[in-house]
Amino acid sequence: MNLIEVVKTRYSVKEFDSTKKISSADFEQVKALLRYSPSSVNLQPWHFVISDNAQGKQRISKGTQGFYIFNQAKVLDASHVIVVCARTSADETFLTHILDKEDKDGRFAEQQFRDGQHMGRKVFANIHHYDVKDFQHWMEKQVYLNMGALLLGVAAMGIDAVPMEGIDAKAIDEEFGLREKGFTALAIVALGYRKETDFNASLPKSRLSESEIIELA
Repeated sequence: MNLIEVVKTRYSVKEFDSTKKISSADFEQVKALLRYSPSSVNLQPWHFVISDNAQGKQRISKGTQGFYIFNQAKVLDASHVIVVCARTSADETFLTHILDKEDKDGRFAEQQFRDGQHMGRKVFANIHHYDVKDFQHWMEKQVYLNMGALLLGVAAMGIDAVPMEGIDAKAIDEEFGLREKGFTALAIVALGYRKETDFNASLPKSRLSESEIIELA
């Protein structure tokens, strides 16, 4: 795999071929991308609503009505659609839940390492709660790390994608009862395979030059 070629050829799909589906085996890898994304202090403040069927995609498309209608076809024609959500809180119960899972997975050889991990995570959580006062935004930044890993990963697999912030997040929250579950929608990522008529596939990629964005120290 040539990573330079992958990043140069991936793009935001404007038209999906509704007749082409991602295989079950490939989508298992997609789910691994979602699970194993990095996050600050391993907070993992994300949740995903996924559909690969007409009924589920219709429900998700309720977030692409009115002003956002330009994104509806991308949702309905894609093979799989992922609603990317963030937690709305990360209290002591959730932090302990993460700690217990880490412990079960063998992360701590001794009790002191478990205690240190818990204390360190709480320190950073408290900084963003009380000092910087951006806790929700901080959690959402971790979710965007996940979305970036997803887009690069599927591109390496030959799967096309488009991330969409142009959605009615409140409508999606209400449709799936997300806020009652402690989550809120941030974006939709549609996955599948491009249609031959997708104009964006043939356009050259445009990025600022290396000399403009990279400074060597």
